[in-house]
Amino acid sequence: MTKRERFRHFLNNEPVDRVPVAFFHHFIPFSDFGKGLEDDTVFERNIEGHRLARKLFDPDIAKIMNDSLFFMPLDVSFVEKAADLRKVEPVSMGSPFVRRSLELTKRVREIYDGPDAPPVFVTSCSPTFVLRNSMSVNGMPNVGGDESRIKGFIEEDPGAISAAVRALAEGIAEFNRLLITQAGVDGIYLSVNNQANFFPEDIFSTYIAPHEKAVLDSANQLSQENLLHICGMAGRANNLALFADFKAAAYNWAVHAEGVSLAQGKKLFGGRAVFGGFQQTGPIYQGTREELELAVQSILEENGQLGIGLGADCTVPADIDDTRLAWAQTAAAKYANR
Repeated sequence: MTKRERFRHFLNNEPVDRVPVAFFHHFIPFSDFGKGLEDDTVFERNIEGHRLARKLFDPDIAKIMNDSLFFMPLDVSFVEKAADLRKVEPVSMGSPFVRRSLELTKRVREIYDGPDAPPVFVTSCSPTFVLRNSMSVNGMPNVGGDESRIKGFIEEDPGAISAAVRALAEGIAEFNRLLITQAGVDGIYLSVNNQANFFPEDIFSTYIAPHEKAVLDSANQLSQENLLHICGMAGRANNLALFADFKAAAYNWAVHAEGVSLAQGKKLFGGRAVFGGFQQTGPIYQGTREELELAVQSILEENGQLGIGLGADCTVPADIDDTRLAWAQTAAAKYANR
């Protein structure tokens, strides 16, 4: 099977020669995230990281890691009270950020060109991540940042939060349209989360989810191959039921943080394709080849091979030896050919 044939069989719950492997990692240090607008060296290192990695691992599914442009700019300097969030405006499509993002996406996509090119996806962050990151102090959301201000706004005026999320969703949807139609990716890899119930579940369902679903629905009008990542980074769990009606072609979540197997999640998501199964720092990162092979066997014995792909709860460590990802492909083929 070609990579695209395997991928489409996977999406359609049809037999495959082996299950696809979908592990992803960042390519620059976290300290350089978002510096690609001002620093050409960081921008180029972000792109070249993909090229170097592909020499060691030819992926079944490729994801463009836009690390150097990770933080979509958002002006919240004027926000003093919750009501001010109703004035939030998304990034302009003519901005340097969007132009630079299109360049990065086009150039990385070309790295994966070839006679057996994999489907290529681009990372898309949810509107709430963009808002929370812009308002977080001294760090990213869920990674040490102080989010007391936005927490207060949620209690004060959830409708204002919703208005900001809606505006950002409209901008992100347009941004994704450009990435799909102009940069040539197959679809988006939308990262969403409500880790540790940051938004009370009734607030999330009423004020947040409709706008985040709209980002995915907009992409679905352009491509039928968009992927949803419910981010449980570093073991921070989500209630997967909050995302059960998000319509994607395939789903990934933190199996170990949520305690929901691939087979269980597959039922929750209406039988659609799912991928994952590995911890970020478990056998895929530091196990022996035999241990990795046993982990692949265990995952596939538990969940089957129809509409199942191998991947991790979230990105694997950036310093991983990419040949280990090729080991996972070999292990999947060995299991399929037993």
